[in-house]
Amino acid sequence: MKKLLLALILISGSLTSFSQLRNSRSFQNQQGDDEIDYLSPKEYVIGGIKMNGLKNLDESILLTISRLSVGDRILVPGDATSAAVKNLWDQQLFEDVELAISKVSGDTVYFEFNLKEIPRVSKVNILGLSKSETTDIKEKLDKQKSKVVNENLNKTITEIVKKHFFEKGFLNTEVNITYAADTTDANSKIVNVKVDKNSKVKVHAIHIEGNKEFTTARLKKFMKKTKEQKWYKLFGSGKFTNEKYEGDKEKMVAKMRDKGYREAEIVFDTIRKYSDKSIEIDMKVHEGPKYYFGNITFVGNAKYPTTLLNQILRIEKGDVFSEEKLEKTLRSSPSSDDVSSLYLNDGYLTFNVDPVQTRIYKDTIDLEIRIFEGPQYTINKIILKGNELTNDKVVLRELRTKPGQKFSKDALIRSQRQITQLGNFDEQKVDIKPIPNPNDGTVDIQYTVAEKPSDQIELSGGFGGGRVIGTLGLTFNNFSARNLFNLKAYKPLPKGDGQKLSIRGQTNGKYYQSYSFSFSEPWLGGKKPIYLGVSAFTSLQSNGLSNSNINQQKIRLNGVTFSLGKQLKWPDDYFRIDYSANLQQFRLKNYVGYLFENGDSYDLSLSQVFSRNSVDAPIYPTSGSHLRFTVQATLPYSEFNGKNYNNLPTSEKYKFSEYHKWKFDSQFYQKIYGKLILKAQAQFGFIGFYNKAVGPAPFGRFKLGGDGMQGFDFLQGSEIIGLRGYANNAVVPEGAKTTAGSPIYNKYVMEVRYPITLSESAQIYGLVFAEGGNTWNKFSEFNPFNIKRSVGVGARIFLPIFGLLGIDYGYGFDRIPGQADGGKQAFTFSIAQQMGGF
Repeated sequence: MKKLLLALILISGSLTSFSQLRNSRSFQNQQGDDEIDYLSPKEYVIGGIKMNGLKNLDESILLTISRLSVGDRILVPGDATSAAVKNLWDQQLFEDVELAISKVSGDTVYFEFNLKEIPRVSKVNILGLSKSETTDIKEKLDKQKSKVVNENLNKTITEIVKKHFFEKGFLNTEVNITYAADTTDANSKIVNVKVDKNSKVKVHAIHIEGNKEFTTARLKKFMKKTKEQKWYKLFGSGKFTNEKYEGDKEKMVAKMRDKGYREAEIVFDTIRKYSDKSIEIDMKVHEGPKYYFGNITFVGNAKYPTTLLNQILRIEKGDVFSEEKLEKTLRSSPSSDDVSSLYLNDGYLTFNVDPVQTRIYKDTIDLEIRIFEGPQYTINKIILKGNELTNDKVVLRELRTKPGQKFSKDALIRSQRQITQLGNFDEQKVDIKPIPNPNDGTVDIQYTVAEKPSDQIELSGGFGGGRVIGTLGLTFNNFSARNLFNLKAYKPLPKGDGQKLSIRGQTNGKYYQSYSFSFSEPWLGGKKPIYLGVSAFTSLQSNGLSNSNINQQKIRLNGVTFSLGKQLKWPDDYFRIDYSANLQQFRLKNYVGYLFENGDSYDLSLSQVFSRNSVDAPIYPTSGSHLRFTVQATLPYSEFNGKNYNNLPTSEKYKFSEYHKWKFDSQFYQKIYGKLILKAQAQFGFIGFYNKAVGPAPFGRFKLGGDGMQGFDFLQGSEIIGLRGYANNAVVPEGAKTTAGSPIYNKYVMEVRYPITLSESAQIYGLVFAEGGNTWNKFSEFNPFNIKRSVGVGARIFLPIFGLLGIDYGYGFDRIPGQADGGKQAFTFSIAQQMGGF
């Protein structure tokens, strides 16, 4: 079949185009039915249209684009045929477009398009980037797969890559795009995108104009994360990123408006290249006039009088106008002392407040605060979801929202804290949803939690006492004692009742062995928050010789503790009080370093702990405090047993230890900026005696320095206090004659923390610290400001199965006389430390 070329290069009208073919002859179709004279257009009916060469495109859509339809009457040649070719070319989807006549029968013509599609993208390769950077941008570029290969594709890929790195501070990114044939598909291409990020840029200078009331320096200070380069800014002159810059512009305007300039705005800003590694920012601001609060009236308040609402509002006529201050006092105070909280804590779930500017005259703004109180809501039922292992009662008993109570915002916040304190759920996934029922004025509270692994295993090897020490510890934080004999409840142990069971063993063979067991029930009897704890331990350290050897040296410590505690309601329900009875037995044989070397000593003491814990999370607190005051005492045996302690041998003098011990520990957490958290801590401990003839007890003293982990010294009855930058137990009073520890210590800590990840599988944060502490033998020498100081950096990793792991690098400023290397030690490592540091 002869195919007659109609319009490969037709741009203008058909008559003009075909006039160039005056010397060409007429062609006859294959059947020889009719002849077409291209110099004399004739009207035909389109009998059929066929499209050849399509692989990825839809024929029906292309026919629509061509605007040729079967049954149409058109001139051949004519405008319709040339326009059809042009319409398809304009889509930029083809390398070649040819319109041919396949058949002519009478006044009916049959067309076919011979098309060659432009190749499409089958794969995108990214070159010149690290693995993590490639992963970040690959998802964006993979969306270009199956797109046609043309100049528009090059521009799109280049813009995506440059925008991606522009937001990260790489303003001079270069992109080079090449194509390679795809051997698996002749109509496809592989795109190779080579990226050169070049260096991140810093801000050389920020130029601001238009400011009159605000100095340029002050406006620059408002931009916390976009700082100019200065030789003295070792840490404060960070890399430029567009995201931080855009955020800083918003903060600058917000700060200006907060100072009363409610019309303040950035009129213009631009970024200019200063060098390959730095930029300059030009900015023009408009301040506008400064405004003040005028008359403030309340409308719609029936529950509370205007005088009370004004007291909570804390805004007077003539105060500088600040929308931020107004918003905080109306509904977003961090301490919940705003107008909205007043209503929400009294059941008004649907309460709303709307401040309306009713009049603006000169520099004064009058406000009408419109209040919609709505009805008071009563809690109907509590819905709990997501607790697959933990029994409902364990969660429900911690909630501060009970059916029949009025709805309270503070009760919701407190309930959320109580759930996270259990340690069984992911703190980031606790969701609370009030579901109001307007028909009867009740509200259902739905708590959704996500279980996380809470059991922990401590499996470690270390080096201590000149030998390798192995440790195996198992802690089950959601244990269920009542299901001990229910084999179906073992997963691998019975769980769900919120009890805690811990078993731990540590040994390096015959020289050192330590075993401990503890069990606690936070709700004794299940009805009241009465805590019950039982623990027991036995430890031995020796020189490895048998009992029959006269040269054997050993110390054994056995102990048992019973504890009872309860949550208090006064001064508030963050307080609790705990009592415990402790019995310890010390057995020494030829063991030096204490006030006696042979014999047994018994320590029977009672202790009381008064504490308040309002931190918002157990692992990574961001706010709140934890205070703890402990008093522990034995009976004053020397006062009533009739013995003359001035003449007693030491083994008899310390047969029954007598002392009174006082400890105080305080921790405070506060957000500094963004995710930065400040922790401040102060500790003090003192152990005193009743009788001068007896003096301080040989055991239960304080040892300061190192990682703070209970190792060998735990079996010696000492309390181990960490001090980073110094070796374990290195901080001792000058001229100390015993290794048993000191009767007085204090310690201060300042930490700035930043979270790296707070996911369910791991919680990791970095920190920088400054701390100091010291020990003394008697109060006459005590000086709380005479401390051994250190600074450093560290990290904490909380893995649900292992607990809290920590590593620190500390530099100690002060040498300890008589200690190797001045008592200093740079690195400390800790495992399974208590979160609060108590």
